[in-house]
Amino acid sequence: MSLRAAAHFGSAFVLLSIYGGQICPFLESLSLIQVGAPIAVVLTAAGLLRKPLHTRFIDRASLAAQSRSAFALDWGLFAVAGIVLTVFNSVIHGFPAGSGLKLSLGLITLGLFAAVDLSLERERSLVARFQRTGEQMTITERHVPVSTKLGLFATLTVIFTMAVLFLVMSKDLDWLTHPEQTLPIEQAQRAILMEFLFVAAVMLAHLLNATVSYARNLTLFFRNQNGVLSAATRGRLDGRVPVSSNDDFGVMASYTNQMIASLRDQNTLLQRTQDVTILTLASLAETRDNETGAHILRTQRYVRALAMRLRDHPRFRAALSDEAIDLIYKSAPLHDVGKVGIPDAILLKPGKLTEEEWAVMRTHPQIGASALKAAEETLGGNSFLRHAREIALTHHEKWDGSGYPAGLAGEAIPVSGRLMALADVYDALTTQRVYKPAWSHEQAARTVREGAGSHFDPAVVAAFTAAEEEFRSIAREFSDAQHQAEAALAAERQDSCEGRPEGQARGHEALA
Repeated sequence: MSLRAAAHFGSAFVLLSIYGGQICPFLESLSLIQVGAPIAVVLTAAGLLRKPLHTRFIDRASLAAQSRSAFALDWGLFAVAGIVLTVFNSVIHGFPAGSGLKLSLGLITLGLFAAVDLSLERERSLVARFQRTGEQMTITERHVPVSTKLGLFATLTVIFTMAVLFLVMSKDLDWLTHPEQTLPIEQAQRAILMEFLFVAAVMLAHLLNATVSYARNLTLFFRNQNGVLSAATRGRLDGRVPVSSNDDFGVMASYTNQMIASLRDQNTLLQRTQDVTILTLASLAETRDNETGAHILRTQRYVRALAMRLRDHPRFRAALSDEAIDLIYKSAPLHDVGKVGIPDAILLKPGKLTEEEWAVMRTHPQIGASALKAAEETLGGNSFLRHAREIALTHHEKWDGSGYPAGLAGEAIPVSGRLMALADVYDALTTQRVYKPAWSHEQAARTVREGAGSHFDPAVVAAFTAAEEEFRSIAREFSDAQHQAEAALAAERQDSCEGRPEGQARGHEALA
């Protein structure tokens, strides 16, 4: 038995043992032991039966029915205890039926408040269970509205309170008119008034306890509800409100969870659409360049490796939150999207570019940034596009101000641009181009370190040094050869699925 249940059974024993005689004159004729012993035995038996009955009928019931069933069981135990006491006093002491009903009424009244309080405690335990296990209650179509619950509780409270007060008044009137009553009228009035005050205090205490218990449940519900909604407004859609009651609040929590799940699904779809759009645009730009699609995958991961090692650096902590790192990682493939605006004669030229051609080539950061800025303005501000625009515009800027297109220097270069600058140069050095062979990691790393303070931010170079093994691993995993082999395998699988001979499929691709 829980401490709360034990407190209710114990208080019922004390109140009936001490004050039962004030309601029933027949109990008043017995000694305290004769009155208290049967009450103690009956309530102890009810308390001992409570746990196995709860295990059998409440714990195994559906989650939606547990709180209501707990209320019925606890109130039923008090009612049965009252009936047993009535039968006992009638058989052993020869009390009339009316006297026994008064005792039963007292236990039923106390049982009402106990059952309400323990039912609310059950709801709180369900909330704790749901938060721990992730389970959810399924609201039934015939749930009980909160207004009905409160109205029924208020009605029963008034009925039983009036009934108890009527019994006290009836007993006191009999006492006042009894010939053996010898107290002065002032003392008798005072005694009757104290009885009424005592009964009112007991009822008020139980009513306040039930009110406080219900307020705790409401506070718990609204804290969970508002916490999930507040997190949702900040973009966190992984919360869930525990559905702990089969009523209006349970319905509200259920609808909130459905709304959050729907938003999460839509957000996932938007994220996937955004990612696919990014890769499509980046791949389109790459198809016009001498680089391969693996360049996108490698530079993305190089940038993230650098960012993860700088996230706790005092100079970078504000700019490299978890969200910012994720956005920079996703927008990195668009760094060269401006190359779609460079003529093929320049972009695809296998030899060395002339000064005039280099001037045209150096416009690709501005071309890409302008296109992304137009999209950003259309959407009314977007943190992803802002990072993409910064990367596209500034990834050829140098720490000493000798880069292009704006000649930015030092901290004037956005963090995302500084990260992309190193990642792009390292990848260009370690991969084969039409105009040069691939360098080894050691050669490229030496060149990167030599560029600290001139080409690159020294702190970013330090992060590169710390992440060299990760850079090696990324370069191996996403090598051009590996990427081309996977692409060829995917094409062969597609040809096989479409039922076309390999040669025929490639012939069509060549014609296209």
